[in-house]
Amino acid sequence: MDDSLINLRRACVTLAVSVASTFAVMSAAGANEASAGQTIAAHGTAQGVAACIGCHGAKGEGNAAAGFPRLAGLSAAYLSTQLTDFAEGTRPNPIMQPMAKLLTASERSAVASYFAGLPSPVGVKASESGAVTPTDVGPWIATRGRWDQALPACVQCHGPGGIGVAPTFPPLAGQPAAYIANQLHNWKDGKRPPGPMALMPVVASKLSDADITAVADYYAGMGAIGAGKSANGSKP
Repeated sequence: MDDSLINLRRACVTLAVSVASTFAVMSAAGANEASAGQTIAAHGTAQGVAACIGCHGAKGEGNAAAGFPRLAGLSAAYLSTQLTDFAEGTRPNPIMQPMAKLLTASERSAVASYFAGLPSPVGVKASESGAVTPTDVGPWIATRGRWDQALPACVQCHGPGGIGVAPTFPPLAGQPAAYIANQLHNWKDGKRPPGPMALMPVVASKLSDADITAVADYYAGMGAIGAGKSANGSKP
């Protein structure tokens, strides 16, 4: 066999081994990060961070009655950004701000990775078929918007059925109505960072209080989409 061909084959084998080793290291690092996140989620930290599951549920399913959002199945990038915003004070919240400040950057990343890997709670997608009229305020704004007011439909960013478009736009389906409404009011009042392309303050400014309630109730009633799947669409 020609020496150049032998050398090429050796180089390919070496590259393959290197790539496999790299993926193994990355996989182990990801597993360690998720494990660290699970510990914080279940037990908190010695520095005074309370267990996340106390408010957000044992499986990250949220607490509709108390208005605490679902975290399970949201993208890690989105969750990490929100924790950083809480920690830096750009997203004020009397509960989350002090907790996030006590977490290091790596701990915030670990918690985000853990919850992103959890399956979304089982839910039933509401039907979007059939006639929807402007008097059906929630579903109309969510699926059609009000283009005469330059108000886009929620689905244009958050996906059909409120499934979310990772990593930027979180799922809305199945989140507590009180939580959705509070966030829309926060954007309307300038109390939450504007987010991608500063879209949400503009959108929220075009919604009345009744509109906000209707949209929040609509998405809260849809349940969680993609039941049993994690943020990347695969079962954990």
